[in-house]
Amino acid sequence: MTFVGFTNTDFNVFKIDGFESRMDALKANIRPKLEALGEHFAPTLSSLTGMEMFAHVAKHARRTVNPPNDTWVAFSSNPRGYKMLPHFQIGLWETHVFIWFAMIYEATNKVELGKKLAAELDFIYQSTNPDFVWSGDHMKPDAHLHSQMSKEELQSLFERLQSVKKAEILCGYHIPREKAVTMSAEEFMATVDRVFKQLLPLYKLA
Repeated sequence: MTFVGFTNTDFNVFKIDGFESRMDALKANIRPKLEALGEHFAPTLSSLTGMEMFAHVAKHARRTVNPPNDTWVAFSSNPRGYKMLPHFQIGLWETHVFIWFAMIYEATNKVELGKKLAAELDFIYQSTNPDFVWSGDHMKPDAHLHSQMSKEELQSLFERLQSVKKAEILCGYHIPREKAVTMSAEEFMATVDRVFKQLLPLYKLA
């Protein structure tokens, strides 16, 4: 399938009640688009990172009762999975699209990354796109806009990554639903490409 852009139908999947009904709609509407994005961006990220990158579309296999509130395609250097590694993501909540660099709680080298991020605090604080957002929990849709964060708040995220077992770090860009549904496929993919290139230094640190 060729990616054709996201529509309100895609975002409305997360309003559907019931596990099976929502999963059926997710598989029919969103998953083919995530697979298309995976096919498109895996070679791009392979070129950017200098290592082969593999796309992993979320299957939500552990869920049997509570329907997912978001879904995504992740990119990592391991063909078998991504959660233990630093990775990139493109995905949706009901309210927005997210484009992330992420290191979530299963990752094995979080402490090392936290130390590297803390050591580069001044550079990261000054060079991060003001429109980018930071999060410490991939399970929540909320994130902190970089332009509204203090250096101390960013440092706290980096320190938490070193000391808290469940800590995570995510940095990237949110596209509000209202904007995402007006973007052509070309506009959307150009935005993702730009964001991934700007996130590359964080990935290389990790």
